[in-house]
Amino acid sequence: MGKLRLQKMPPHGHAHSPKKAEKCDKPPLDVIKLKRRASYVGALVNILQTCLKITFGILGHSAALVADGIHSLSDLLSDALVITAVRMGSREADTDHPYGHRRFETIAAVILGASLVIIGAGMGWSVYERMQSPEKLPVPNEIGLAITAVSILLNEWLYHYTKRIAKITRSKLLLANAWHQRSDAFSSIVVLIGIGAVMLGYPLADAMAAIVVALMVIKIGVNLIIEGIKELVDTALPETLVAEIRTAIFDIDGVEDIHLLRTRYMGEDALIDAHIIVDPRISVSEGHRIGDMVRDELIARFDDVMDVLVHVDPENDELLASHIKPLTRAHVQALLTENLPELLPYLEDFRIHYLDHKIEIELIIPFALTVQAEFITRIHEKLAALEQNVPQIDTILLFFKYDCVNDCPQLH
Repeated sequence: MGKLRLQKMPPHGHAHSPKKAEKCDKPPLDVIKLKRRASYVGALVNILQTCLKITFGILGHSAALVADGIHSLSDLLSDALVITAVRMGSREADTDHPYGHRRFETIAAVILGASLVIIGAGMGWSVYERMQSPEKLPVPNEIGLAITAVSILLNEWLYHYTKRIAKITRSKLLLANAWHQRSDAFSSIVVLIGIGAVMLGYPLADAMAAIVVALMVIKIGVNLIIEGIKELVDTALPETLVAEIRTAIFDIDGVEDIHLLRTRYMGEDALIDAHIIVDPRISVSEGHRIGDMVRDELIARFDDVMDVLVHVDPENDELLASHIKPLTRAHVQALLTENLPELLPYLEDFRIHYLDHKIEIELIIPFALTVQAEFITRIHEKLAALEQNVPQIDTILLFFKYDCVNDCPQLH
């Protein structure tokens, strides 16, 4: 049971919350352009490689080069997937997708990872067949060597170009496509080694190199699949980054504690849900302003953070459990009407604080009533009885509002 306290309350004004800094749900236009440009450049390079490999593979009598050309042709399907995913992922948030469409890119990255695994397995199977039938090794041909070397250079350049844009735009899909393009370079290296080894008299050398390359390609694909699935199941941000976010929240003036912090990725962006604890007796507008400060600071400090949902709590209610329902404002109004009818004409306002499954009530009346000692004594007794009889009430505080204009005649 708390004690009844009589306190004088000075007049106060209303705080105005400044406009929050917003991050657009839609990626900036230049980021979209960069993603599309990288996708179109990759498609054009693959078209060029397909034409060169198949044409000179036929002219140079190299079955391996023709097969590698067909491999490049199949990459155009991946490029089409990337272009489609970038276009869908860059659309604005809507009613059905309030968090945006960025996970279309994540799904596409998982598909690309799966394709790398399939490509690696296919390369391994091809090597196995060659080892069973050495006569199937490619016939040495200078034209084949030259075109294969050009293909390696093109794919390696395309890998670095796409990877650079992937880092600028923080796109996991483009990064996956970059590794896909490097796998094509690995495939061409296998062809180059195979042709060169046969020319030097080592017919099985390309088989050994191809096995190593196939395992590398499979490993890259598996990593991309794992990372994509982690995002799709809302895996948290890395622990070091979460620790930095927690520290940044604690640095905000007015934040007393954090009792729940959840993070997840949405495409290349991060989303944060934070429950902060503030002084339970500050105003709603001040608590809201502290929440705005937390949101704005995290968005400004961390590039990956797109949006922050801040829940303001007066206490750590995560572990609290009670079967007693707290009183609502309507219930408190009914109790005051029933038990303190003589106070209602003077009651300017009342506030409720919900703490530890109980409530504290603040009653605000004019300062002029302090001269009526008998009246205040009677109100004091009734409030004490109300505290005693209603288990949900912890404390009732009586505030006297002091108006300098009306209560200080000498100022007129």
